[in-house]
Amino acid sequence: MNRRLAALANAHGVSTWYEDWRHRRVEVAPETVVGVLGLLGVDATSPAAIADALTAARAVDRGALPETVVLAHGTTRALPGPGVVTLEDGGRRAVDSELPGDLPLGWHRLACAGREATLVVVPRRLPVPPRTWGWMLQLYALTSERSWGMGDLGDLAEFTGWAGDTGAGLVLLNPLHAVGPAHPVAASPYSPASRRFVNPLYLRVSDTAAYRAADPATRAVVDALRPDRGDLIDYDQVWAAKRHALELLHPYAQPVDLAADPALASFATWCALAERHGNDWRAWPEDLHHPDAPAVAEQRRRLADRVAFHAWLQHLCDEQLDAVTAAARAAGMPVGVVHDLAVGIDPGGADGWQLADVLAQGVRVGAPPDDFNQLGQDWGLAAWRPDRLAATGYAAYRDMLRRTLRHAGGLRVDHVAGLWRLWWVPPGAGAAEGTYVRYDAEAMLGILALEAHRAGAVVVGEDLGTVQPAVTRGLRGRNMLGSTVLWFARDDDGGFVPPARWPRNALATISTHDLPTAPGFLTGEHVRVRDELKLLGTDVAVEQARAATDREQLLAMLRAESLLPDPAPTADPAPTADPAPTADPASPGAAPTPDDGEVVVAMHAALAASPTRLLGVSLYDVLGEVRQPNMPGTVDEYPNWRLPLPATVAEIRVDPRVTRIVDLLSAARPRRANRAPTAD
Repeated sequence: MNRRLAALANAHGVSTWYEDWRHRRVEVAPETVVGVLGLLGVDATSPAAIADALTAARAVDRGALPETVVLAHGTTRALPGPGVVTLEDGGRRAVDSELPGDLPLGWHRLACAGREATLVVVPRRLPVPPRTWGWMLQLYALTSERSWGMGDLGDLAEFTGWAGDTGAGLVLLNPLHAVGPAHPVAASPYSPASRRFVNPLYLRVSDTAAYRAADPATRAVVDALRPDRGDLIDYDQVWAAKRHALELLHPYAQPVDLAADPALASFATWCALAERHGNDWRAWPEDLHHPDAPAVAEQRRRLADRVAFHAWLQHLCDEQLDAVTAAARAAGMPVGVVHDLAVGIDPGGADGWQLADVLAQGVRVGAPPDDFNQLGQDWGLAAWRPDRLAATGYAAYRDMLRRTLRHAGGLRVDHVAGLWRLWWVPPGAGAAEGTYVRYDAEAMLGILALEAHRAGAVVVGEDLGTVQPAVTRGLRGRNMLGSTVLWFARDDDGGFVPPARWPRNALATISTHDLPTAPGFLTGEHVRVRDELKLLGTDVAVEQARAATDREQLLAMLRAESLLPDPAPTADPAPTADPAPTADPASPGAAPTPDDGEVVVAMHAALAASPTRLLGVSLYDVLGEVRQPNMPGTVDEYPNWRLPLPATVAEIRVDPRVTRIVDLLSAARPRRANRAPTAD
């Protein structure tokens, strides 16, 4: 790596090397560094350009007031001179050469040394999360007699109320982010068109005021549109039916004041344009590529009815999410509904169009090669430009968090390490040919803490895989939780770590949506299906042997912790007798193989025995589903995000397997009236 290029990259937060999952140093190719610098608006394509850009970077006055100042409450910060703070409530305070520690939390303005900056005063830490348990739920998979082919917000309200009444303290959802309105409808909740708005596919049509106000004949037509539940969720069928029904009901709706919410007006305009031109704005006519363009304003006037319709859908989403929140409160849940924030967005979607000025155009977010993905990962998602975020006072980031937290008792942040750094893949490069770009973690994490504090929400960071120690320390220092998964809780020899040694500041689960379910793991389904899909990197017999070893190591840990009965060994069989059907014929005298259902219960007992503050239980595990919700490395080869639960809401409530887990966890984590009121 050229010394000057390396210095330029460092000045702009672009890594020239990184440590891989084996803790080996990997040098980044110079062409990758040049490409990523270009995405940040820095020309490094020639020695002369590098020299000029480096001179410009070194000329920046490091002592000058930055464009955004993030200050932890109770701390001070030196200033280049006296200034004036204009507080969020309109008040003004003169300051000398230091920001005082008693400034109120919030979004303020600072004028100092001839410059103005955004000043964000953030809490040093959040209140300590309560010790409770709850359900992890892929909402689309939850169905009832009233839902239309997939789970909806009415199902969620009913399920949440029941869960709270039976002792659960939270319900953790998949992302409910908006997708494009044109067909085909995107199935993945982690590649959204917008993280600021909600997917109207989750609306319950019959729970709207317009449905109640409609005449009987219209309601009958609407009711007849309801699709039946199928073996797989058909998003296109559901959306076609719900959109038609809601269009029939729209004349009965109260108008939405678009002037009061410009961001909503812009999003609804994108939806109306996407219906005509497709879900990727980059393929639209050139004059529609910017939301402030005159042609867009003209189309907004021409498509006023469709703009109003899509704005109304978001209004309905807000109303029905409010009902879910009310159900959680009425049931006394100490946390409530925890929403999931995807790591990025589809660059051709609504946020890519509306927020283009603060996004790196052309970048694709992913991950470097690791033990499970030797070629790296390209998620195809857009990324914030850290310099543009700072220059705009982090307004887009703040508004995204604020909208998501309006209906949340908690927020799970997918790939939380992305608040520190993200793997950028430049145009034309493969997933392994990227590099890390640094973000201002103090700002990103501090703003998240401020908005969560204001919403009264807990924060869970998904910090699985290879993460820097600073990530774990940063979360712990702010009373934000990390993630612990039973499958990954291993020692250096591959054995399962006893739950007593799991970290306290975490959400503990058996699995995730990208991993085998508990029944699938115990039956070897994850090996069978990956072999069928040609996803195995080794011979199937090797993988089967590894899976068998993993199972035995899990059983050994559960027995050692007295979570699974340890029956006496069977007697050695006579030489001419067949092995007992419940014993391993290769191991005379071995203990009988336990029933998988009992092992699943023991795995949940391991969760209950851990010191982790939050416990998450998947209905897929409890209901015996062997198929995992998502199979990484596939698109259409596997029914990702299309698998309904094998039981309806009504059936879940009376299922004895569910009752057994509820009793187990409610006894281990009895309900507390209130969460901890203060930070520690």
